[in-house]
Amino acid sequence: MRFSASLDLAPVEELLSSTLERPVRIIRTGRLSGGDINVALKLTLDDGSHVFMKMNEEENASFFRAETQGLAAIAGSGAIGTPRVLGRTQKGGPGGYSCLLLTFVSEKKRIPGYFETFGRELAAMHRADTTALVPGGGFGFFCDNYIGAGVQYNKPHKSWITFFRDRRLMPQIEATAGYFTAEERKRAVSLLDHIGDFLVEPERPSLLHGDLWAGNVITGDDGKAWLIDPAVYVGHAEADLAMTELFGGFAPEFYHAYREAAPLQPGYEHRRDLYNLYHLLNHLHLFGHAYLPAVKRVMEKYGKMI
Repeated sequence: MRFSASLDLAPVEELLSSTLERPVRIIRTGRLSGGDINVALKLTLDDGSHVFMKMNEEENASFFRAETQGLAAIAGSGAIGTPRVLGRTQKGGPGGYSCLLLTFVSEKKRIPGYFETFGRELAAMHRADTTALVPGGGFGFFCDNYIGAGVQYNKPHKSWITFFRDRRLMPQIEATAGYFTAEERKRAVSLLDHIGDFLVEPERPSLLHGDLWAGNVITGDDGKAWLIDPAVYVGHAEADLAMTELFGGFAPEFYHAYREAAPLQPGYEHRRDLYNLYHLLNHLHLFGHAYLPAVKRVMEKYGKMI
C-alpha cells in the first residue's frame, strides 16, 4: 500500500492510550525499510519512546490477526524472545488501513555465544507443549494463516506425513500447476503419492516458526536472537531447521548447539530439500519464474528415487 504523511493515526493513538494506560500522542512517523508485503513505520511518542507499526490495506487485516496469533504462540512457549504485541486496529473509509503495533526493538549488541544460545532456545521451543494449539492434537494449527502473502492451510492431521502432503505440498503444486508440463505435473502427483517413502513421523509435534530464515531473526533487547514475522504451525521440527538452510543458513555454532539439545532423527539430510520444496513452490507462486529451476531440481531429485 502507499504511505501518506497525512495518515490519520487517531485510531492508533486511541489503541496505544488504552494499552499503555495513559494519554498518548504520536509526534513523528518514520518509514522503515524491509518487507515486501506491509508498510513498516517507526512511531515516536510524546514521551520519546518508540513503537513499531506494520500497516496494510484495511481489507488485509487478517494478515495482522494471523501474526498476532503466531507471536502469541511463540511467546507462550516461554523458550525464545519475540516482540510484545501492543495491539492491532484499523480505520475505515477513505485513507483506511489496518495495522499491527509492536514494541520497538533497537538491535542491541549480541551476547557472547549468541548462536549457541539461539540453537538451544529454538530446540526448547520445538520441545514446548503444543496440545492447546491444535484441536484434537496432532499437526496443524487452530486456524489458517499466511506464508508470506500466500495462504497457509493448517487443518489438523494426526499424521505429519499426510499433513505435509495435503496441507503443504499439494496446495502449492496446485497453485503453480501452470508452470509445469503435463509430464512434470504427473511426476509431482507421483511424488505426493510416494511422500511416505521419504518423510518420517517425528518423535513429538513441535511448534514451528514456519518461515525461519535470517531475515526473520533479530537481536532483541536482551542481546539474544528473537523471532519475528512468524508463519506458525505444529509440525516436525526438521521443517524449521531445513528452512534455516535454504537461504544461506546460520553460523555452525547454531546447528551444533541445536543438535546437542535436540538430536535429529537419522536421515534428516535426505529429507531437507523436500521440506524446502514447500517454500520454493510458494516463492514460485508469489514471485514467478526465477524460482522455477530450483523447484524442478528438487522435484527431479526425488522423482528419480521413486
